[in-house]
Amino acid sequence: MGTRYNGFQVQPSVPTVQGALEQAMKILFKQEIELSTSSRTDAGVHARQNFFHFESDVQITAKNVYNLNAILPADISITNIYLMQEEAHSRFDALSRKYKYYIYNYKNPFMIDRGWYYPFKLDLDLLNQAAAVIMGYEDFTSFSKRNTQVHTYICRIEQAHWAMEGDMLVFTVEANRFLRGMVRALVATMLKVSRGSITLDQLKEIIEAKNCAKADFSAPAKGLFLEAVRYPYKLTAVG
Repeated sequence: MGTRYNGFQVQPSVPTVQGALEQAMKILFKQEIELSTSSRTDAGVHARQNFFHFESDVQITAKNVYNLNAILPADISITNIYLMQEEAHSRFDALSRKYKYYIYNYKNPFMIDRGWYYPFKLDLDLLNQAAAVIMGYEDFTSFSKRNTQVHTYICRIEQAHWAMEGDMLVFTVEANRFLRGMVRALVATMLKVSRGSITLDQLKEIIEAKNCAKADFSAPAKGLFLEAVRYPYKLTAVG
């Protein structure tokens, strides 16, 4: 859960997921280990699956999974450790990342940190039409937060759709890469289409404007989950 953390990447004087992981590894392995991650999540964003890599001459065993989980806080867990070839890179080797955004429209105290309470009537068909529009584009400059240091705003979206999962309205999106704040901006802007605040043609105009002032970034971090990261090779856990 990302609720207590200022995102993944280490920052001075604030709790981060990377900071907690590196501290646990320092305690267990008695040495400083620097992690590189597949996905740098923002403050408050959750992850059901994320990967990171590190280099070390320490002998790694399956028991280290238990050891690290015993040291880590209750809201962070290690699932597996994989022995990789020397040139493997958790970020650059990833083929795609999949995110889900969760919305509920009734008061539910059990979802307060895991979804966006949005008590308005929404049109699921319009939402999926908006998602189809998004899949027709690759330049998502309008959906990237300001001062994001990237070389390109091109993202290849492989899937984007809305569906009901039980009582939750869920947006699923998978792409080769994502920009900072991109999924949350897509969600908030598509909700405006569903409520009739903007049309599908206006959504296209927002995308084509390549101006982040045109998009809506109001969707809170707590509804966003990094669900999966896909690689071109099979991952085999240490024995």
